[in-house]
Amino acid sequence: SDLNDLYRRIINRNNRLKKLIDLNAPEVIIRNEKRMLQQAVDSLLDNGRCRRPVLGSNNRPLKSLTDMIKGKQGRFRENLLGKRVDYSARSVIVVGPSLKLNNCGLPKKIALELYQPFIIRKLKDRGLADTIKSAKRMLERREEHVWDILEEVIHQHPVLLNRAPTLHRMGIQAFEPVLVEGNAIMLHPLVCQGFNADFDGDQMAVHLPLSVEAQVEAHTLILATNNIFSPQSGAPTLGPSQDMVLGNYYITCMRPDQKGEGMIFRDTFEAITAYEMGKVNIHAVVKVNIGMDKVVRTKDGETEGGVIETTAGRCLFNDILDKKMPFYNIQMDKKKLGMVIQNCFDIAGGAATIDVLDAIKELGFKSTSKSVYVKLERD
Repeated sequence: SDLNDLYRRIINRNNRLKKLIDLNAPEVIIRNEKRMLQQAVDSLLDNGRCRRPVLGSNNRPLKSLTDMIKGKQGRFRENLLGKRVDYSARSVIVVGPSLKLNNCGLPKKIALELYQPFIIRKLKDRGLADTIKSAKRMLERREEHVWDILEEVIHQHPVLLNRAPTLHRMGIQAFEPVLVEGNAIMLHPLVCQGFNADFDGDQMAVHLPLSVEAQVEAHTLILATNNIFSPQSGAPTLGPSQDMVLGNYYITCMRPDQKGEGMIFRDTFEAITAYEMGKVNIHAVVKVNIGMDKVVRTKDGETEGGVIETTAGRCLFNDILDKKMPFYNIQMDKKKLGMVIQNCFDIAGGAATIDVLDAIKELGFKSTSKSVYVKLERD
């Protein structure tokens, strides 16, 4: 190694100096040899700071003691401060649009490794394996019992997902794992904002809380569904973006001269049914009776219910909201959707907000697909 070469230089020069002193060599030669010995010692301590560093066979400076200690790959940061963590994994994230808000997709091979001690205990308790060694052999062979037990073990046992850099509290959140094929971790599209994640090759780390206390804390404090709002500003961190915003914007558009314009409907259900049967365009201006007990929210403020001018698309959007919420007769954009989420939490509570968020996501993706299809058809 590099250190051997540096030590060898010191030993050779020291032995040579010893011989010169024994031979009573002139003072000039002895002084020069002492200087060379000092240079060899300096190179061993910090070769990079020498005026002429000692080079190796491939013409690069040899790694000295200081080089082995300092820097990111040095002894302190690599081995002493930054250690490998047990019960952890790392993989690329991909979108999981069919997941629930408190779920993440965990690859089966990662889950088998993370939950291995829990699976082995279950195999022994049920008499399917006599020793730990035989249980591990069953895991390696991927026997059928193993998958059934893995499904049991992951139930109500959350995992923590962390995306570096963890700059604020939302950088680590807990999720209930769902087993998926492949090697990538599936992430719900609504939680990307908190992690500042996107799906262009980002990686995330998975950690497994082991003790019962840690699992309870993960459920109560850092589960994604318990962190709807940012602790910094109070704004929603679980919010639709990109395709989801586009889809909701598209269906809440109001355009003149569309099929079914001017039609009158008894309630929102009738308007939605007419749209699904192709009798009225999603953007056509129609009259709908939403009931006198319902408050209507427009861009100018709040008004009383009754018969209002709206569109089938806006009826469709309001249909996914909680019944206690007002009727939003406005075109939705990202800011307005954030306001809807905030209002839902204030009026209906956290559980209802989670359902509304998932419904907004589903409607957004569905409407985006439809709007693109309609545009292509027109072109």
